[in-house]
This record gives sequence, C-alpha cells and structure tokens, in this order.
Amino acid sequence: MNSVLSSTPVTFTAPMPGLEAVHDFALRSIDSAPGLFALESESAPVRLFLADAAVFVPGYSPRLPRPALEALELSDGEAPRLLVVVNHSPEGTTVNLMAPIVLNQSARKCTQLVLDGREYPLRAVLGAA
Repeated sequence: MNSVLSSTPVTFTAPMPGLEAVHDFALRSIDSAPGLFALESESAPVRLFLADAAVFVPGYSPRLPRPALEALELSDGEAPRLLVVVNHSPEGTTVNLMAPIVLNQSARKCTQLVLDGREYPLRAVLGAA
C-alpha cells in the first residue's frame, strides 16, 4: 500500500462530528514518519494528526457499514484505508479506535465513522492498542 500522499485534497461524505462547518481538507503525509498524516483545513484553524491503522494498530479491522462504504465509491475489490486520530497528552499518546476515518484514496473521499458498541476504545494507548 502506498503511504506517500504528499498533500492531497479530500472530501468527506458527511461532516466530521464537531467540525460540521469545515468542508475543505487536505491530507498531508509527514516527512520522515511513514504512516503518519496531518488532516488540515485551509479555511479554519483545524489540524488533526492521523495514523495509518495498518502500520500502528495491526489487527484493527472494525466492521464497516455498507452504506458508508458505498458513499466512498470504492471500486470492486478496492479496500479502504483506515486512519485513526492521534491524541497526545502528558500522560502519553493515544489513538481513537471508536471513530476511524475511512479513506478511498483513489477517489479522495473519506468519512469518519462512529462505531457502535464498546469493542473499540476512544483512547487506546499507542503501542498497546
């Protein structure tokens, strides 16, 4: 899987929870940190750091709702890329496994899902997830 995206504009199929007024985003790879990205808006002071789940959370494979996958317009056999929001605090670095960002890299479309249930934590310690 190609992890070099440089800076790619992305469109969310539905607004991100808490960021309903922000519509223009770019996904930028972070130099010298394969699998880490910054999701930034040009119109608002918004920057989220994202980690490629395949790199940082091996085995993370939540069930993705069919309507969400259909909205991403994936080609037959095309798998979406799962990205998780990274949060850093003095206590350590965590990732949000409850609300992954699902990306169709070729169509530059994504969505943030809020998963049902308690199988995946909101703050999983990075490295222990």
